[in-house]
Amino acid sequence: MIKDNQKYFNRLHVVLDALTIAGSYILAWWLMFESSFADKSIGVLPMSIYFSALYFIVPSYLVLYYWARLYTSKRVQRTEDEIQNVFRANLIGIILILAVLFLMNSSISYMHDFSRSMLALFAALNTVFTILIRACIRRLLHFFRKKGYNLKHILLVGYSRAAEAYIDRIMANPQWGYVVRGILDDNVPRGAVYKGVRVLGAIDNLLYILPENKLDEIAVTLALSDYDRLEEIVSLCEKSGVHTTFIPDYNSLVPGKPYTEDLGGLPVINIRYVPLTNTINAVSKRLVDIVGSLCGLIVTSPLLLVVAILVKTTSRGPVIFAQERVGLHNRTFRMYKFRTMRIQEASEEKKGWTTKDDPRVTRVGRVLRRTSIDELPQLFNILIGNMSLVGPRPERPQYVEKFREEIPRYMIKHQVRPGLTGWAQINGYRGDTSIRKRIEYDIYYIENWSMGFDLKILFLTVFKGMINENAY
Repeated sequence: MIKDNQKYFNRLHVVLDALTIAGSYILAWWLMFESSFADKSIGVLPMSIYFSALYFIVPSYLVLYYWARLYTSKRVQRTEDEIQNVFRANLIGIILILAVLFLMNSSISYMHDFSRSMLALFAALNTVFTILIRACIRRLLHFFRKKGYNLKHILLVGYSRAAEAYIDRIMANPQWGYVVRGILDDNVPRGAVYKGVRVLGAIDNLLYILPENKLDEIAVTLALSDYDRLEEIVSLCEKSGVHTTFIPDYNSLVPGKPYTEDLGGLPVINIRYVPLTNTINAVSKRLVDIVGSLCGLIVTSPLLLVVAILVKTTSRGPVIFAQERVGLHNRTFRMYKFRTMRIQEASEEKKGWTTKDDPRVTRVGRVLRRTSIDELPQLFNILIGNMSLVGPRPERPQYVEKFREEIPRYMIKHQVRPGLTGWAQINGYRGDTSIRKRIEYDIYYIENWSMGFDLKILFLTVFKGMINENAY
């Protein structure tokens, strides 16, 4: 059974990690003191003192790896999450080692001579080797699972949209090694098939299936209308000793990433987690916006001056165009851009988005739009707090009123400050493109925000977000 294999695999993984940690440490010591690159003129502590530290380092790192959830199943764990966890554990590990050395300096004199450079090299080597070895293990497991080995056999209880979505994901990811043996449901006739998965009978058949002990997992995928049986079914599954999961059929009600809080012993489900509602996150992002916008204005000031002269001398009207947009908490603000169109009547300006070969766009304006240089004055919006460097792009009030009725979850984007660039924009959704897809990317950003995610978007904007074929 999978649960037995997983137990032995985890033990093997711990041994492999211990060997990697020890090997990285020994290699770092050798490179620093014994290799042809080592500086033999510097005095070093005896090898026995360095190697005795492994008695502390190896078990400490294994505990950190366990804390960082590096021994959970790799079936559905994202590679980037595992890499982040390895980095986090190794960073905390080296900080702990340095802290211990600092505390021992006063009591053990030779600790002053313990090479910090060697420890830094060990941290780098161990991080790289751990990531590489885990990548090899992941590829090896994927290979075996695609060949039909190390499979996890699952039975679904309840036919619903959740059951179909679960089967869709399993079919699309054979490397997970999941096999759905069938579905039990009281309302769908026996023999019905969805993508090769057959309805085997009624839910009461669990009484005969569970004692056979041929399943690795039961997934409860009841339809909303059958939730009155949920407690009974979960109780029955848990009595059998088979691992049980619950896949709720309420995506239409709770579409985001819900999280649970404890209210005096009562679990409360929050429908959507928005990291930027955390004060520390919000303040950190705002500080980055202030510093980033100031640096941006200083660096681009020569370009801003040249563009301002070009706009003023090639067409009649102001250099800066200010337009009302909807931002954080549905508040409107004036968003600044270099003017790229000829002067228009207010009614003409509101007629719609700019389209390809739009006659209202000036020759200079066409270049500014295509290269996104027309957006640079929004650095002032960021500085004063109307906008952020990264976030969903703001829309005009008339479009907000239109889309809030037509597109589910559209207004979620106003829970954060709008941005100069965003996750949707670097994925090609800007200008005259699908609003629904744009909102999907915006919501993903809002729910998965981190400082690292912002830096990634800013980096990719330089290569993917500034010049775009949809920017007319």
